[in-house]
Amino acid sequence: MLAHVVAQSASGDAPGFDIFSLLLPLALAFLIFTMFRRQRKTQQQVKDMRTQMEPGTEVMTQFGLYGTIVSIDQENNKAVLELSPGNLATVHTQALSKVVEQTPAAGETVDDVDGTTVPDDASSISGDFADRTPAAGSTAAGAAGAPSGVETPDETLERLNREAAQENRDARDARDPKANPDN
Repeated sequence: MLAHVVAQSASGDAPGFDIFSLLLPLALAFLIFTMFRRQRKTQQQVKDMRTQMEPGTEVMTQFGLYGTIVSIDQENNKAVLELSPGNLATVHTQALSKVVEQTPAAGETVDDVDGTTVPDDASSISGDFADRTPAAGSTAAGAAGAPSGVETPDETLERLNREAAQENRDARDARDPKANPDN
């Protein structure tokens, strides 16, 4: 390509040096350089992740399973994962996509003194709250006049039967124009 540019400028019959004939090879070289650089970075990240994978490490597979590595067979490229206590799965080592970092759940903080997890809300407070009654007119089930905030199974059954009967009535009225003169 360069020889062609030099030959054109030396012969005199060509219009001269064209900048676009130089930009095309430079752009191609830049694209190839960035492609190889990205590939090298990805390979380095995979290599670093593989060095972290040892028995006892929690990992995630490419298909979304979380487990703890029990053993790794480098010769056969297999890893045995414990998905839950007593449940083992054998996967190819390339299916291990990332090492899971242990972070506290939302709403929890880690105590800096002894490393224990402390919840941010009052969910860990224990006590008997059965003696507390809801405010007047408010219940957990939403039925006015109920003495407690908990609906019994019989009350639930009655409520569901009433709702089903009302839905059937509404559906029947929508189908029969004589029963509903508004339609």
